[in-house]
Amino acid sequence: ESHTYATLWVEGAHRACPSARRVAVRRAGKRSPTVRWVVSTGWRRVLGQLGNVAVRQLRRDLPRTSRGRRAAPSSPPSVRTSPRSPVTDHAGPVRLEYRPLDDGRPDPGEIVWAWVPFEEGDGRGKDRPVLVVGRDGDVLLALMMSSQDHDLDAADEARHGRHWVDVGTGSWDRQGRPSEVRVDRLLRIDPADVRREGATLGRDRFDEVAAEVRRRR
Repeated sequence: ESHTYATLWVEGAHRACPSARRVAVRRAGKRSPTVRWVVSTGWRRVLGQLGNVAVRQLRRDLPRTSRGRRAAPSSPPSVRTSPRSPVTDHAGPVRLEYRPLDDGRPDPGEIVWAWVPFEEGDGRGKDRPVLVVGRDGDVLLALMMSSQDHDLDAADEARHGRHWVDVGTGSWDRQGRPSEVRVDRLLRIDPADVRREGATLGRDRFDEVAAEVRRRR
């Protein structure tokens, strides 16, 4: 039994110290080969080499993100960096239209979720609902929405050129909060950057928003 144990141990260690394996094989027929093998080879050095072999093998098996390179921290859920296509303000002419379709794609008259940049222009922004009001080629033209009540500071908002229209509640807000649409800032959004559909805005509400957009442009 002792001979078998020594043989198995040596076979696992021969790469770290080949000379120790030869010593153990020569003495395998004598009494207590395990003890003789340890004494003759210097067990501290052998165990140290075995540890180095195990560490090197472990490093080879670990994924790259687990060693040498820290995984990139995830962005906060509300504030994110810009999407793959830049979202910009639309300054050209616009043809407003109401054409919601139940096709799983964002269409004019629908409220969808997308990334909207802050006006500071520092590359940060926020995921929020937007009302699609038209297209410019393949690009969506949309208005940002908010659940904040801007009626309380309407005068101050107007001084800064921000104008809002109430559109009531809908399934785009899971908490059932009343929403407002900002009508003075028209955004250009790539359809591929839309995260999900929220709902379709009623035609009467859409027409009220469209009238304010035309008046502000």
